[in-house]
Amino acid sequence: MQAHWIYRFISPKLCVLNVSVLLLGLSCLLPATSQAEMSDDSSAQMRQLAQLAEYIAVDYAEAVRNGQVVNDGEYQEMLEFSQLIVTNISEIQDKSADAGDLTDQAKALQEAIQNKQAIETIRQMSSSLRGTLLALMPQSSLPDHLLPKARVEGLFESQCASCHGAAGGGDGVMAAQLEPAPTDFTSKERALNRSLLGLYDAISNGIDDTAMPAFTQLTEEQRWSLAFHVGGLAFQSGSEDTGEAPSVTLSQMVNHTPAQLAAEHPDMTQKGIERLRAKPELLFQESTNPLKITRDQLLLAQEAHQRGDYQTAQTLAVSAYLDGFELVENSLDAQDKALRQTLEADMMAIRQLLKQAQPPGEVESAVSRTLARLDDADRLLSESTLSNATLFSASLVILLREGLEALLVVIALVTVLVRTGRRDGLRYVHLGWVTALVAGVATWAAAQSLVSISGASREVMEGVAALLAAVVLLYVGIWMHSKTHATQWQAYIQQHINSHLTAGTLWGLALLAFIAVYREVFETVLFYQALLTQAAAAQYSSVFSGFVAGTSFLAVLAWLLVRYSVKLPIARFFSVTTYLLLALAFILMGKAMSALQEADFIGITPLPVSFEFDWVGVKSTWQGILAQLSVLVVFLVFLGLARRQRKNAPVAERLGEFLEPGVRHSKPE
Repeated sequence: MQAHWIYRFISPKLCVLNVSVLLLGLSCLLPATSQAEMSDDSSAQMRQLAQLAEYIAVDYAEAVRNGQVVNDGEYQEMLEFSQLIVTNISEIQDKSADAGDLTDQAKALQEAIQNKQAIETIRQMSSSLRGTLLALMPQSSLPDHLLPKARVEGLFESQCASCHGAAGGGDGVMAAQLEPAPTDFTSKERALNRSLLGLYDAISNGIDDTAMPAFTQLTEEQRWSLAFHVGGLAFQSGSEDTGEAPSVTLSQMVNHTPAQLAAEHPDMTQKGIERLRAKPELLFQESTNPLKITRDQLLLAQEAHQRGDYQTAQTLAVSAYLDGFELVENSLDAQDKALRQTLEADMMAIRQLLKQAQPPGEVESAVSRTLARLDDADRLLSESTLSNATLFSASLVILLREGLEALLVVIALVTVLVRTGRRDGLRYVHLGWVTALVAGVATWAAAQSLVSISGASREVMEGVAALLAAVVLLYVGIWMHSKTHATQWQAYIQQHINSHLTAGTLWGLALLAFIAVYREVFETVLFYQALLTQAAAAQYSSVFSGFVAGTSFLAVLAWLLVRYSVKLPIARFFSVTTYLLLALAFILMGKAMSALQEADFIGITPLPVSFEFDWVGVKSTWQGILAQLSVLVVFLVFLGLARRQRKNAPVAERLGEFLEPGVRHSKPE
């Protein structure tokens, strides 16, 4: 028996005791904190209260009609629900100064039920109360995509159809044995007052003391897909194209009922809203537009700041940049680099504003300016469609910018092994970068279908990887510089090379190659995915041509580096490679700081002047500049120590530095 998860909406009498106990138990756990610091238990309680308000809006029509009680059992449930809401909301308001007039709204709803007022009045009051509760709760995680329609229909058939019927009409083969009867999902009146969030919670949590289990065996993606599927069954007849562009966010569509959306969005017709419930893929197609994601997240961040939830506001602002705007930066750079830089600075400034309370209108003004500039960017990228040349150049720049550093690291490792006569170690390096390619693509694929990897998580991953790579490259560069002198190098080769390049060291080289490549692959795939959304199908060849050109350039560069580095004298080779690794460590340190700042992992303190040299990882923040300077300082300190050591070395050894190992035939003393 797996298909009874809608009973929570159809017959509250089966679960009123459990809900009461749950809510009262949660109320004992409420901490005396502000809304910005409310505990998970408090948030869960508010979500349960929002559900109770939705139950009342859905079921009141079965209890009272025309001012008369038509079902005493249902009416008693309405009274119990309203009393539970009043009791628990009073406790929430006592502990949160941001809870506003929740108690007044709850008492007004209770009084209206006691006076048997019209269903329209009850629904309006329940909707208002539920909306206030949702606004006070932390932002819930939302699906970023749904399963294909055929898979969702198969899932519904296997999990739900035996009770709810093949078409969702509540007439499955098991329906006659169930009391109360399964819900008819095709009932439009009920569907207009049902939220997708309510359906999802019912699927996820089940109902105690009934045949309905919690669907914990289903993934989050499957549960959301089922919620959207059954939530749209009542509106299939009105799914024809209305010519309207969706003006509601995914968050609004999930949290609010169609009736609420119609009241709150007069710019959309009822048919337009019903079409989105019937064909949610339209909403998800729109929500994949990076700039729309940016707009939506900024507006949600502004709302969170207004209610004092600064941590959520910060998280949403970070998402606005990393999950949205960053994915179109390359394309926008090709059209208007100044606009891209201005928008990036705007969003960093908004993040600083959201950290604490601001004068009235300060955040709203900053967000409004940024939204206006985002509209300019959107027009630039969509209304004037990207030319083939622009798509080609953007594709080429993406690959060169993301791949050049990784290539140089791998080539440096390869040439060091070749020059030291350890070609047997090449397979370790090749294993590292090839595995990174596979792992990067696999991570992207998993993020599309199995798990949700936020932009912030991606940046933290890349930042930590870049930081680790920078430290290792600096160490290797210093080690190589210590071997640039002929006497020291020949002694090292003769005494240590075979013992020091052990299997453990070679696996370390493989790990470094993996880190250098993996940190770039995942982001590169995302950038190309975003670029393709801005291209027509006929222009895909331009994107592909840019990719091929970038790959060819990197391949030629790799061949040249390997070919001519092998011809360099050994001391000169190690000297050149030392400074190459130092440059890479410098660049990666800057990019590590930038990534960690974008993810809000470390702070951002801007310099008095603004500048940006992206190819070398330099940006105008104190944290980034100091981190990169630390790389140079460490290397300069080493140079000073090395020079002092050379001055104190025997004269014969210093004379030997001018000779190459191939010229010297005698083993050094």
